[in-house]
Amino acid sequence: MIELSLKTIKLLTKKKLTISFAESCTGGLLASTITSISGSSKVFNMGLITYSNNAKIKLLKVPKKTITEYGAVSYETCLSMVKNLSKISKSNISISVTGVAGPNGGTKEKPVGLVFIGLKKGNKTIIRKNLFKSKKRTLIQKATVKKVLKMVLKAI
Repeated sequence: MIELSLKTIKLLTKKKLTISFAESCTGGLLASTITSISGSSKVFNMGLITYSNNAKIKLLKVPKKTITEYGAVSYETCLSMVKNLSKISKSNISISVTGVAGPNGGTKEKPVGLVFIGLKKGNKTIIRKNLFKSKKRTLIQKATVKKVLKMVLKAI
């Protein structure tokens, strides 16, 4: 994953783009992965760990109704997270992540490994629904970070 992070930082730097994250199920792993690379301060703007519903509502201004109606792990919540992060951070690229990292907490509708990733660059917003097969928390978190970095590289 180091190579992927390095490649991402280099390309963001080359294109003079900034990036910010709003993380839930990855708990800061995404920001940690990026900031472990020397020179990341040129492109990394901010990372918010909005783990609780309250943090999503208070910091990212996700409407309480969205979380009540669709749940914290949903397309709608992920979309609201990324759109509002973009407004707060003013970064060129904003990323939101919300999911069920497990090993507990999954349901039939929202199983362990379900992760929504939002990417906003300019006027373009993409929300990807992922279902990672692993039931191990750390593997789901790492797979999510890897997927995010690949999405960012594709977007730039």
